[in-house]
Amino acid sequence: MAHAAALNLVPELWVGDFDSVTPELLGAYPQVPRETYSIAKDQTDGELAAQAAMARGATNLVLVGATGGQTDHALANLLLGLKLAKDGFSVLMTSGPEEAYPLLAGRLELELPSETRFSVLPFSDLEGLSITGARWPLDGVNIPLGSTWTLSNLSLGAVNITLHQGYGVVFSYPAPKP
Repeated sequence: MAHAAALNLVPELWVGDFDSVTPELLGAYPQVPRETYSIAKDQTDGELAAQAAMARGATNLVLVGATGGQTDHALANLLLGLKLAKDGFSVLMTSGPEEAYPLLAGRLELELPSETRFSVLPFSDLEGLSITGARWPLDGVNIPLGSTWTLSNLSLGAVNITLHQGYGVVFSYPAPKP
């Protein structure tokens, strides 16, 4: 909700256990319906919110705040994004200055401003990875899990990524607009 406030958005639903919400934020959105869960639950607030959105018919999900904060939650959000993408949903994970896109076998096209830094982080061995529209293109290479070879590339505009097998996450860092 803090992100929604910063974006001047009013959500249709507020989901979670509300353990980290300030009284000021709670008071700022009395009109937004809430689904309240116990702190002692088996899912994160983000996963519950994604499920609520999908139950209401969402096919495109933007997980705002997904890449910031605690490392365990950020990694869980990235894995949730990969699972949602595998299930057929369009997913963008963002913290504002950083955006993340699930990378599955197939093709991913990103419209990035020229000179945008981006990285491909393998979450498995990547087979047949190709990148075009980048300063350092790749053509059908294999990237092992744990490799840092595909970090900190630069876009030349539209970036096209194809992958034969495996999965990962593509991070981009669009420059702030003047």
